[in-house]
Amino acid sequence: MKAKKHMTIKAILLFSCGIMSLQAQINPGVYISDTENTIHELKISENYLTHTVYEKSPAKFIKTVGGFPQHEDNRLVVLLEFNSNYTQDSLRQLSVPFKMEGSNLILELESSVQFNPIPKLNQELDGQWLFGTRGPDEGQERRGDSQPRKTLKYLQDGRFQWIAYNTETMQFHGTGGGSFTSTDGVYQENIGFFSRDNSRVGAQLTFEYKIMGNDWHHQGKNSKGEPMYEIWMKRE
Repeated sequence: MKAKKHMTIKAILLFSCGIMSLQAQINPGVYISDTENTIHELKISENYLTHTVYEKSPAKFIKTVGGFPQHEDNRLVVLLEFNSNYTQDSLRQLSVPFKMEGSNLILELESSVQFNPIPKLNQELDGQWLFGTRGPDEGQERRGDSQPRKTLKYLQDGRFQWIAYNTETMQFHGTGGGSFTSTDGVYQENIGFFSRDNSRVGAQLTFEYKIMGNDWHHQGKNSKGEPMYEIWMKRE
């Protein structure tokens, strides 16, 4: 009887530890905080995270960071690949207390910020992509993950962001993002923030796309109206 009771208590403790472990995890997805005209947008997957802050009206980009996340007890620790404020704060790693309240995420930043998850939306181009080369593909050398100078596109739940940066120097070259759709070979972006030119916010860009193996062939006109052909490589 005592052995049975001991096993029952052990099972309860293991179950409780499991619940605590689950509570200390952030479910993959896109989380938004929209307070007094300031947007915090957090995209997080099992292996990557971006956090961007911008204002809606008038449009104003504030900052962005991104990198590789892990959970340590009640802290979100991120080894940064890019940091738009690096010249001011020299940060290459973040350690942010967090907690979950239902499906909402609370991050203790400069102040407590509540993020609400947006609805899930699976599309063909979801994931992380690194710029490889200008098309068409004629066997030319690609940039990819082996070079410190990178341009990343991160698409998740109908939200996109591109970021240009250098992982060695932490130099930040620019970012833009917003909402997107990818259906039947047509990729459309609706720009919600743009670090290089706030006046571009609100623009809608439409491209043709084709998936060829692990490559995304991307054709159309850029934000300046110039023709472009890019090849992006799936980041695993």
